[in-house]
Amino acid sequence: MSALLQTHDLTVSYGGLHANSLVNISAEKGKLTGLIGPNGAGKTTLIDALTGFTPITSGRAEFRGADLDGVSPSDRALNGLVRTFQSLELFEDLTVWDNLIVMAEKTKWWSFLADFVSPKRLLGIEQQAQWALDLLNLGEFRDRLTLDLSHGQRKLVSVARALAAKPELLLLDEPAAGLDTVESQQLGKHLRSILTQDISIFLIDHDMGLVLSVCDYIYVLDFGKIIAEGTPAEIRAHPEVKRAYLGESAGEMQLEGGADAARSLKAEGAPQ
Repeated sequence: MSALLQTHDLTVSYGGLHANSLVNISAEKGKLTGLIGPNGAGKTTLIDALTGFTPITSGRAEFRGADLDGVSPSDRALNGLVRTFQSLELFEDLTVWDNLIVMAEKTKWWSFLADFVSPKRLLGIEQQAQWALDLLNLGEFRDRLTLDLSHGQRKLVSVARALAAKPELLLLDEPAAGLDTVESQQLGKHLRSILTQDISIFLIDHDMGLVLSVCDYIYVLDFGKIIAEGTPAEIRAHPEVKRAYLGESAGEMQLEGGADAARSLKAEGAPQ
């Protein structure tokens, strides 16, 4: 199966510092691919490079086989490569519904003419927003301001807003940050359900419990370099991964936590 997203020796440098160094990853259609690493490993820099928010120093990234060099962040999103941000980037003075509508409407300079000529376009936008709302069970929050929601609810709204754009590949940047264990497990169930909607996911997080429990294939980044890759079972057994996560004993604890989470999601069809 050909990769939806693929990098070839991707390197991002700031001065003499390599935030990402010779990174080779791929995300396949229909799969939930994960990237984990300790804080400061270079995870957000990588997603910024993939989505056009920071320039690639050398190497390249491809989406659906096309080189992303020179493609703007907005055009990448319009072409189906959509991301979330750690900082959520929600419009706090708007309702959940309005946040989704803003993302669902792929605005161009001629959009107002299209709305005038074809009111059905607006109906399609609302249908996309409602679909994303229903998929993450957020209907009860439809008319509430995002400012009034809990942190966990706001995280889900951020994911729903990205889904409203109907991406082909959804890149999630630390969606579990700040969530408690129960919220993280609920998020994992939602992510697996998204795959049934013909949307692939590239999940970037430092929460090994979440990543090990939901991903089909995982890459491990440390100090800007890929130090391991494989299935969840292979990653759990990898000695370099344990050492990267704060030492051998701490790594074993986090990996075991991921195994426990995976067992709890087994009934949901998550990979083991």
